[in-house]
Parts: sequence; C-alpha cells; structure tokens
Amino acid sequence: MKMKGLVLVVILLVTMVGCAAGREEQYIDVNGVSLAYVRQGEGEPLILLHGGGGSGRSFDHVIDRLSETFTVYAIDSRGQGKSSAVGEYNYQDMADDAAAFINELQLDHPALYGFSDGGIVGLILASQHPVLLSKLMVSGANADPSGIVDEDRAAMERSYSATGDGLLKMELTQPHLTVEDLNRIRIPVLVTAGSDDMIKESHTRFIAENIPGSRLEILQGETHTSYVLESTQVADLIEDFLKK
Repeated sequence: MKMKGLVLVVILLVTMVGCAAGREEQYIDVNGVSLAYVRQGEGEPLILLHGGGGSGRSFDHVIDRLSETFTVYAIDSRGQGKSSAVGEYNYQDMADDAAAFINELQLDHPALYGFSDGGIVGLILASQHPVLLSKLMVSGANADPSGIVDEDRAAMERSYSATGDGLLKMELTQPHLTVEDLNRIRIPVLVTAGSDDMIKESHTRFIAENIPGSRLEILQGETHTSYVLESTQVADLIEDFLKK
C-alpha cells in the first residue's frame, strides 16, 4: 500500500538525531503562526517543503550535500514538525506561509523543491506568485484529489473515518488546481513521480502538460517515497535541474 500515511513511517527511518555542523534551527512568525526551519550552507537559496505529516527533518539525509552548493532552508509546514499547531489545514495557508517566509527573509528568487504535499504548495505558490521563485521541482504532487490512486484514496478514507485526522481531511478534499492555474506558472519546472507512485501517472502527466515548458520524469521502479526519502537520488535530481 502506497498511501500518504506510510510517509510517516519512512520519515521516522530517515530522520537523524541532532543537527549537522553548520545547520541552524530557527523560527519565524508569519501569518499568525511560528514556522520552524533549518538553514544550512552558502549559495543560491533553495527551499525544501516536506510531505504530509513530515517536517524539514525529512530531508536530513540530503541537506549536507545540497548545502555544499546552495543555502538550504528546510521548513516545517504549519501544524507539523516544530511549527505552531493549527485547528484546520489548508494548502492555500501553507502557500501563503511560504510566500511570507520568502518575503520576511528577503530571499532573492529562491528555487523550491516540494515533495507530495510540499509539491502541491509549490504549484500553488508558483501559480499565484509568478515572479517569486526562480525554479520549481515537484515530486508526487497532485492537482486535485482525483489524482490519488483509487486503492490509496480508499485507504486514506478509512483512516480518516477512524481518526478524523485533519491532514487526511485536507488531502482528501484539496487541492483544486485548474488548467488555468497551471498555465500561469511561467518559471522552469520539473515534475517527477515514481512509476509505482500513489499519484496516477496520467495525472502527473496532466500537471506537466499544462505548465508551459515544464519537464517530466517518471522514474521507473520507484514509489511515492523511495527516491525522495529512502535514498539520495532526489539530491541528484535537484542538483541536475538547478544547475542547468
């Protein structure tokens, strides 16, 4: 089963204890919430946005490497990690937080990598703020809930019925990105997914086809999480895309 809830298990396996040398854990207040984030490295700014139920620590296994080239900002989205708890989750709020984060820190056209829920946030951000980012890479994102594989969606619905989890509610009812929303994205974009992803391949192709000039990579033999959380392959993809 590939449901988003399994991302939590994988995150626990890859999260490290303690911060690496040179990694600064900080907090910033935006839109009425306190966002936790880590900053490491010197170079062009690169923001990392995690998947549902994760945190910026989801990227601990690649931050050291990426920080050799970029100034990396790994953010805990609202209601997750060490950021402020919230009563209700919305992708729009998270996109607004990311925009405020960039403006508060006066980051100059950062690149952004978003995994799963983080990729959805990245798509919303790039659509609504077309000149804020320099480049965008998203992995395992969906434009609306119909993009989730039926088996995984059914499992998520069962889990939500049992727990009432707010993140699952958001993932089952949002986002609602239209063709027009995707058409408004004008920066270079790389869209990736695994061939055995929990997002339908046809849906991933729909996203890429409606972002002008975007690139699409379907990674054979990979799942929703495998190349992002279980290996350093995602660092290869990020570096290759951003250096072009």
